[in-house]
Amino acid sequence: MVQSLDYLKETASQTAGPYVHIGLIPKQAGFDIFENNFTNIMADENTRGERIIIEGRVIDGTGTPLRDALLEIWQANSDGRYNHELDRQKQGQIDERFRGWGRAGTDFDTAVYRFETIKPGVVSGRNGLDMAPHINFWIVARGINIGLNTRMYFADEQEANATDPVLNLIEQTERRKTLIANRDDSGPVPVYRFDIVLQGENETVFFDV
Repeated sequence: MVQSLDYLKETASQTAGPYVHIGLIPKQAGFDIFENNFTNIMADENTRGERIIIEGRVIDGTGTPLRDALLEIWQANSDGRYNHELDRQKQGQIDERFRGWGRAGTDFDTAVYRFETIKPGVVSGRNGLDMAPHINFWIVARGINIGLNTRMYFADEQEANATDPVLNLIEQTERRKTLIANRDDSGPVPVYRFDIVLQGENETVFFDV
């Protein structure tokens, strides 16, 4: 006797929110429930490298900055090393004072996100190709079913950017500019400004990883 198989219907998708802040960055949402909160402050006075600030907004297709976006970044240290067991690079040293990972939400009033970190070094990539200093971004918000992945490069690293294997994968050279952050030295700590545009004419390049 052949039995028919019953197939379940696909579960409906759900965008992130509105409780993503309570679960992932509760302190910003007004809930001080964890003894140790994940934070946007990634470096202190003992971390090796140049202290920098990364600031920007997440902008939707209508040009409106999102006030409920959540971002995570991960990066190499000033020697180009990741503080992770899978980093097999031989050059440079691990900095035990630098985890290389941070989480922040866009401000509920200004829509600006902010990370306090250090400028990463050149990373030795696959096939011996060096990658220019960069920051990896993951973005999620209401209206985004799957988190978006992108990178931020530094405008003052033009020579390294010109040979970066990932940047050079982007066939439309003008679109590479959407991954470049400009430096502002007007304050006590250099600020790199990096807006992420979700849709439209100046849409940021996102990667399928």
